[in-house]
Amino acid sequence: MSHPHPELPAPAALPKGGVRVVALGGLGEVGRNMAVIEHDGQLLVIDCGVLFPEDHHPGVDLILPDFEYIEDRLDDVQAIVLTHGHEDHIGAVPYLLKLKPDIPLVGSMLTLALVEAKLREHKITPYTLGVKEGMREQLGVFDCEFVAVNHSIPDALAVFVRTPGGTILHTGDFKMDQLPLDGRLTDLRAFARLGEEGVDLFMVDSTNAEVPGFTTPEKDIAPAIDKVFRHARRRIIVACFSSHVHRVQQVLDAAEKAGRKVAMVGRSMVRNMTIAADLGYLHVPDGVLVDVKRLDDFADNQVVLICTGSQGEPMAALSRMANRDHRIDVGEGDTVLMASSLIPGNENAVYRVINGLMRLGADVVHKGNARVHVSGHASAGELLYCYNIVKPRNVMPVHGEWRHLVANAELAVQTGVDRDNVVLAEDGVVVDLVDGRATIAGAVPCGYTYVDGSSVGEFDEALLKDRRILRDEGFISVIVVMDAATGKIAAGPEIHARGFAEDDEIFNQVRPKIEQALAEATGKGVADTQQLEKVVRRAVGGWVGGKIRRRPMIIPVVIEA
Repeated sequence: MSHPHPELPAPAALPKGGVRVVALGGLGEVGRNMAVIEHDGQLLVIDCGVLFPEDHHPGVDLILPDFEYIEDRLDDVQAIVLTHGHEDHIGAVPYLLKLKPDIPLVGSMLTLALVEAKLREHKITPYTLGVKEGMREQLGVFDCEFVAVNHSIPDALAVFVRTPGGTILHTGDFKMDQLPLDGRLTDLRAFARLGEEGVDLFMVDSTNAEVPGFTTPEKDIAPAIDKVFRHARRRIIVACFSSHVHRVQQVLDAAEKAGRKVAMVGRSMVRNMTIAADLGYLHVPDGVLVDVKRLDDFADNQVVLICTGSQGEPMAALSRMANRDHRIDVGEGDTVLMASSLIPGNENAVYRVINGLMRLGADVVHKGNARVHVSGHASAGELLYCYNIVKPRNVMPVHGEWRHLVANAELAVQTGVDRDNVVLAEDGVVVDLVDGRATIAGAVPCGYTYVDGSSVGEFDEALLKDRRILRDEGFISVIVVMDAATGKIAAGPEIHARGFAEDDEIFNQVRPKIEQALAEATGKGVADTQQLEKVVRRAVGGWVGGKIRRRPMIIPVVIEA
């Protein structure tokens, strides 16, 4: 566990009638979104998502929010409200429900269907409450009203939380596409109505706060996709998020127009699109969709593949194709369409995949060279509209890195929100809303929770540091056998190294130093093997640092004989 703000004290008890907000993820990062709202001893959780690991998280599968803050208060949690079905908002739900499976899940039809499919894999049967825009539900002391918002996945919702201590409007992820593919607009009339009622705290998506103007409408990328389909000579391989229903719909429509067959590749893609089609969110044209096993029945210029891997994930289908580790053999004349934006931190992995595909002879079309993706988040112009419509008393930017949060805060100030009423917080920072004023009340421990295979939360920063050292610096093992009677070396030092370009003979230089250090230590009466191992580690570490300019992991083993 880590404390994000050691300069902040632990929060005092929540004043009577006040409302407390604590983000356990999603502030200062793009991912693992989770906010906890407290009033009158009861808790409401909004979203519970995952963060995907980066290069400095070797071996980590997923990163979860830190549940420690609520672990001993799970009986107080009235519900988990899910704003939409993206992994960074629902991916951690199974891990929270493993602690208490009967916490109600509240969300739209598609969102609940996606999370229920995940929970089945974890053998959890949840209690769910389906809602849609315009509905109000009483969840303990929290009176929640749901508002339609437009995003890159259907059925996204904002939530307006009424409590006796104040009101909170949480946008979730949203944008203001005025010509959405599914005809579902962000309900600005509802935002205005709630603004008239009074929004004490406005929690606003910050992802595109640095981007001026307005986010490009989804429909504007259709010509670029059609162009790819017109000019492709052989197969078309489209990589996108496994939950991006709108993008898959555009590909299906383009394939029908071009007379091509479409196959889904990847378990999550097949699962999510089957759910979306069954619920009516995805319209599959007759005769277009085929099983991936039937691809050999069609000529290459009649085939479209839709797969995962647009973020360069090493185990996703596209990365495996680039590494020639997939049944789909990408080659000369194939066209790869990467229909997504880059999540910050994934750039190197994505470009590695692009380079690998181009080396195999494929034409790669991506956001950098064609308009084949638009963001799902509101840009600065849209955020200004929202602030002017809602007229909130206090603002708390959410969902973004620190630079995004700061940019969003400045937009709020520009529209007339008092700077003192704009709260910039990171994960673990406690924000109290008391008598209509939001202020920082302290901080609670809030670190990363790592999923490493079947291990959850047992993986800490020390182990992560060891893995980075092993990956970047290599390791040296030193085995020495000591004569218990004389205290002298009976065998060794035997040295084994991995991850070094130098020949093993170079380690002959350090053997006398190890022998001298052990002789000095035993001469002073040191006989404990653990203490002698520390002597070996210091001797080898000093030499390898000065001679080879490396800081490898050193594993000394001293055996008494």
